[in-house]
Amino acid sequence: MIDVQPVAVPGAPLARRNPVAKLAAAMVFSFVLIATLDPVAPALAIAAELALLPLFGIRYRVLARRAWPLLASAGGILVTLVLFAADRSGRVLLDAGPVVVTSGVLVAALGLVLRLLAVALPGIIVFATTDPTDLADALVQNAKAPARFAIGALAAFRLVPLLEQEWQMISMARRARGVDAGRNPLAKLRLFASTAFALLVGAIRRGTRLAVAMDARGFDAGTPRTVARRQDFTRADALLIAGAAALAGGALTVSVLLGTFRPLIG
Repeated sequence: MIDVQPVAVPGAPLARRNPVAKLAAAMVFSFVLIATLDPVAPALAIAAELALLPLFGIRYRVLARRAWPLLASAGGILVTLVLFAADRSGRVLLDAGPVVVTSGVLVAALGLVLRLLAVALPGIIVFATTDPTDLADALVQNAKAPARFAIGALAAFRLVPLLEQEWQMISMARRARGVDAGRNPLAKLRLFASTAFALLVGAIRRGTRLAVAMDARGFDAGTPRTVARRQDFTRADALLIAGAAALAGGALTVSVLLGTFRPLIG
C-alpha cells in the first residue's frame, strides 16, 4: 500500500517547521533552479538537499525507496536524450555506428536530468515530513486557502492508498472472468490501458460523491470555520524560506562564476 504518512524521525528540527513554510521553501528553491540549463547549479542544489536531509529526519534509504520512480524516469530521460537528441555539437565522446554521443548532448542531457531531480526532491522531502491533516490546517490558517480546497486536498491524500487496492481488485476480478493477457505484450498493454481507464472512472465517481458531501456540509459557504489545531508561523519558518532562497541563489552564483550558466530564456 502507498503510505502518505510522514516518515521523518520525530523531533527533527526542520521536520517540525510549519507545513506552509516547508511548501513555500520547496517552491522557492525549485523556481530559482528552473532559470538555468547547465548541470552545475542543479548538481550543487542536489548536494545541498542531500546534506540537509538528516535535519529533516529522513534516512537516505527511505528517500531512495520513495524516490525510485523519479530516479528511473530520470535515467530513461537521460538515455533518450543522449541517443536521440538532434543537436550533436561538441567533441565526440563515443562513436559506435548509429550511436554518437557528443559533449554538447551529454551536458544538455545531464542539465535536464539534474534539474528534474533538484526540482522534484524538495517536494518529496516536504510530503515525507508533513502530516496531511497538518498541511490542510496550515493552508487554511497561514495561506488563507479556502476550506473547500484544503479539505479536498486532504481527502485526496487520504484516498491515494485506495487506488492501489482498487487496481488489485479490478485485476483480480478480470482474472477470475478469464481476462488475462498471458505473455502477449500487446494484450498486456491493452489490458493495462483498460484497467487504468476503469480506475480513472472510479476515481472521478468518488471525487464527485466527495464534492457533493462537502457541499452538504457547508464547505462552499462563506461562513468562517473554526480550527481544531493551531498552526503557528514563526520566525524560524520565515528563516527556512529565506535559507532555501539563499541556497538556490548560491548555486546559481557558483554556476555564473564558473562560466557554465545557461539561462533558460535568452
